[in-house]
Amino acid sequence: MLRALATAVVAAVVCAVLSCWLVLIGWSLMGDAVSHAVLPGVVLAYVLGVPFAVGAVVFGLLAVAMIGAVRDTSRVKEDAAMGIVFSTLFALGLVLISVTPSDTDLNHIVFGNLLGVAPGDLVQIAVLGAVVLAALVVKRRDFTLYAFDPTHAHAVGLSPRLLGAALLGLLALTAVVALQAVGVILVVAMLIIPGATARLLTDRFGRMLLVAPAVSTACAVLGLYLSYYLDVASGATVVLAQGTVFALVYLLGPRHGLLGARLSALRRARAGT
Repeated sequence: MLRALATAVVAAVVCAVLSCWLVLIGWSLMGDAVSHAVLPGVVLAYVLGVPFAVGAVVFGLLAVAMIGAVRDTSRVKEDAAMGIVFSTLFALGLVLISVTPSDTDLNHIVFGNLLGVAPGDLVQIAVLGAVVLAALVVKRRDFTLYAFDPTHAHAVGLSPRLLGAALLGLLALTAVVALQAVGVILVVAMLIIPGATARLLTDRFGRMLLVAPAVSTACAVLGLYLSYYLDVASGATVVLAQGTVFALVYLLGPRHGLLGARLSALRRARAGT
């Protein structure tokens, strides 16, 4: 339970911080594509006995390259190219799982196994999480400028293409961090919901970088304990807690919530009269 709690917190913080940029850039579908596309890379890494992160990064960048190739050399639009590539690579990963002999259940890669985290897995997750978080913190200004205005980033000497590739590489590593917690299928939720929730709570990006991991961590702890006492799937419960918080913020947020904004407008109208 302690290892599960540590894994959930690390995955929640790293995914939440990265999700702020994904939501700002509009890469929600890209997060879905990369998180699914890393599955065959993770399985092949297991077969070859190399770290999961190696296979994940290789197939994550391969998926991005394939999406760009299909988009640029055909009449297929980017969203359709993403759907084709990530679903095909995800299916390849499932096939590889079905034919790979293993003493462990590789289906945990798909659905997560938060309560089955081994000490070695926790070390790998902690190291990868620290690397991703450090890179995001060190390059946060460059990534933020790229998210708001790639043209201006290029004008001041930055390479938008390189920054985009760096974010995609960090996205692949983050997917590996969250695999053990919630599995490939639900990784995209942890990569999108915290940033989207923070976006509804504040207009300042600096505050988003604090609000998103705080909300995500609280949901991770709450979801893990609920899954323990209710005897339900832990990873799914963590994501369900995040979705519930987003729904509450969407409805009741003081400034951008559906009902909260209307109540504020009504109070201002009454005060004016």
